Amino acid sequence: MNTLLHRRHTAEHLNELIESAPQGLVALNDDHRRSLSARFRGVASSEHRRVDAWSVERAGQPSTPFRWGPNTARRTIGNAALRRVAAKPELLISDAVRFETDDLLLRAVSGSSRAGSLGYWLSCLSHPALGLVSAEAMNWATQLMEAAQGLILPWLIPASDAYYDVATARTTLRGRRDLIVERDQSRIIIRLRAGAPGKSAGPGLRSDMTIDALAHVDGIAPARFIGLWPEAGVLLSVDGTMSDLRAGARDLVRTAVVQRRTRLAIAA
Repeated sequence: MNTLLHRRHTAEHLNELIESAPQGLVALNDDHRRSLSARFRGVASSEHRRVDAWSVERAGQPSTPFRWGPNTARRTIGNAALRRVAAKPELLISDAVRFETDDLLLRAVSGSSRAGSLGYWLSCLSHPALGLVSAEAMNWATQLMEAAQGLILPWLIPASDAYYDVATARTTLRGRRDLIVERDQSRIIIRLRAGAPGKSAGPGLRSDMTIDALAHVDGIAPARFIGLWPEAGVLLSVDGTMSDLRAGARDLVRTAVVQRRTRLAIAA
């Protein structure tokens, strides 16, 4: 049976979801990985593809090509700024965002950033546009820090999202994660989201959780994966059970199937 818990967004409810997460560890083994690889190989692709929770939530339907903007840059800059604050608690979020932006610009000016990267894009902006990007990043970082400061267990901001290359299937899976809460031998993942959750939010969380388990060196799944929508005041969570992991894997493969059918229809 799949699990999807809904709570009002408060520090008390967030800690309750963390403390009540399942105790037992669930892991994906080599047989699970081989089975997933075979299912993706069955969905032929002429080019390398990337599947993530966003494509699952859109049921595999095509979206506009990715482009940098204040809304797409805020998470990268905001999370990096919070890692600076975690290392130096006396640092203000506003200063951390400024330092992170300056570092990205410095790499672009020195030629260390490739065309299309965040740093390269920032270097092409006017001062007012840079101010808008910084404001969005500060808002993102503030919301995430408010959630983190209310936690009663140790937490960290991961250095990157979870990535898993499906063997011989020309497929990369990307799972977003913003906070990792450590509880004994298990972990709980928190992902910050903008706006309000839609009907497909549950499958999106399951997909992120499944990818995180696949990316783990021992295949261990998070005890619980929590989606946080501060603007809507909502918490949603799914448990790291085998049934939820299987559902997440099915959603990822189903998304690849829809993507392939869409490409074939366009080509025809």
